[in-house]
Amino acid sequence: MSKLTLNVTGMTCAHCAQTVQKALDALPGVSALVSYPQAIAQLQIDGEPNLQVLRDAVRPKGYDLQPLQSQPTTPGHQSALKIAIIGSGSAAFACAIRAAEEGARVTMIESGTIGGTCVNVGCVPSKIMIRAAHVAHLQRHNPFDGLPNLEPRIDRARLLAQQQARVGELRQAKYEDILAGNPNIELVRGKARFEDAHTLLIARADGTEQRLHADRILIATGARPAIPSIDGLAGVPYWTSTEALAAEQLPEHLVVIGGSVVAVELAQAFRRLGARVTLLARSTLLSKDDAELGAQLAEVFEREGIDVRLHTVPQRVEFDGARYTVHVGDERVVGDTLLVATGRTPNTDTLDLRAAGVETHANGAVTVDEHLRSSVEHIYAAGDCTDQPQFVYVAAAAGTRAAINMTGGDAKLDLSTMPAVVFTDPQVATVGITEAQAKAQRIDADSRTLALENVPRALANFDTHGFIKLVAERSSGRLLGAQILSAEGGEIVQTAALALRNGMTIAALADQLFPYLTMVEGIKLCAQTFTKDVHQLSCCAG
Repeated sequence: MSKLTLNVTGMTCAHCAQTVQKALDALPGVSALVSYPQAIAQLQIDGEPNLQVLRDAVRPKGYDLQPLQSQPTTPGHQSALKIAIIGSGSAAFACAIRAAEEGARVTMIESGTIGGTCVNVGCVPSKIMIRAAHVAHLQRHNPFDGLPNLEPRIDRARLLAQQQARVGELRQAKYEDILAGNPNIELVRGKARFEDAHTLLIARADGTEQRLHADRILIATGARPAIPSIDGLAGVPYWTSTEALAAEQLPEHLVVIGGSVVAVELAQAFRRLGARVTLLARSTLLSKDDAELGAQLAEVFEREGIDVRLHTVPQRVEFDGARYTVHVGDERVVGDTLLVATGRTPNTDTLDLRAAGVETHANGAVTVDEHLRSSVEHIYAAGDCTDQPQFVYVAAAAGTRAAINMTGGDAKLDLSTMPAVVFTDPQVATVGITEAQAKAQRIDADSRTLALENVPRALANFDTHGFIKLVAERSSGRLLGAQILSAEGGEIVQTAALALRNGMTIAALADQLFPYLTMVEGIKLCAQTFTKDVHQLSCCAG
């Protein structure tokens, strides 16, 4: 009979000690007593101890065993939990900051630009560009009789310089400065892949390789533009959203392949900045949302001069050095620039996830539960590389909750009241479920749609394009969802999200005080249409 005492790393609570003890006791001839306060395991073993066998028993659970340190540990001086984070975007930083606050030692691994998609090539530059395009549009087409419409002089190079300067400022303030100021977060430059469930191999730019062991690992590698399989596309210099946002010159005629968020946002922005635009959508615009949203948005686009072609599948792309030709059946669409905006694909193909036993969907997205755990207990994932909605605020919330769970807490990510916004004009904003989704879930639902011509602020703005739709459970009146096509729709939808989260009914919304004149008052007016004819109400009628 041998006696052995080992340090246990990775424990964050007394329950962890029970888990380690159970794993060790399951080994033949091993009896264990594990102490969380002392961070040790005291073992009695029949025969000679085999440290590797013991470690293999606890590692799948997220823990490790080490030879006993010369100095005894106490609850306040345990070896810090070691967390590795692959990526440096919003999910990664949210996790790193919270984990460091909880006392963990965090290593962040990044091979590219700090900050990920949102600040560098996504949300921030796109919204700056969209706002500039909106101002240009108002110069041409303001609705007020006493203000002359003027053709704007657009200097794309200066717009781009201003845009990228703000991107750099935000990256510095919100990412690089935070990293530099937190001694518990270390940045390692290189490309990571799994050697096993606890070990990462990091390939550096100089050709060397570093091996990193961690108690917990977060996969936060984001996503990249997905490229469809179209004959000839691979051989031509097309744009993705990355190149479009960084373009120094405006195209004469932009052909956009795609009909979802990125496609519609950039199509309208380039049109408003002066380009001709043809939009080729495989089905409808925003096909995953309520059908009326895409239908009315298409009408807006066509009024602005965008050539919208629905249910259009390109068969072949050609490029002669100056012009692109997209073959669609017997038709040809010719332009000087081609933008491919057909969704995004997770950046997981180089991680060797099989070596760690991490399960993914067919497209490579990491499967996670509501605690952000992957199929391996101590490996978590957050952000666009997972099967969750690809929004930066979802990524950040997931990263924070992953850190809480990694360090012994119990946090879930509830997406049932997640608002979503498409930054076209009018904006598309949604939360909760649609009528079709309610029907699929066998919920007896009722709905009302309020045209914006019934919202006093929209009338005062001389901009009544769009609608507000509310979906409710018929029996209880409980709000189930909202679909909005409106100027400032992204601001309006948060009221519906809060109402949904707090279980409000249509009657309660109709009775709530809303300020006049505001666009969000349309929520109250739409709620009133469930029981009243709003045409018969005076302004701001209660």
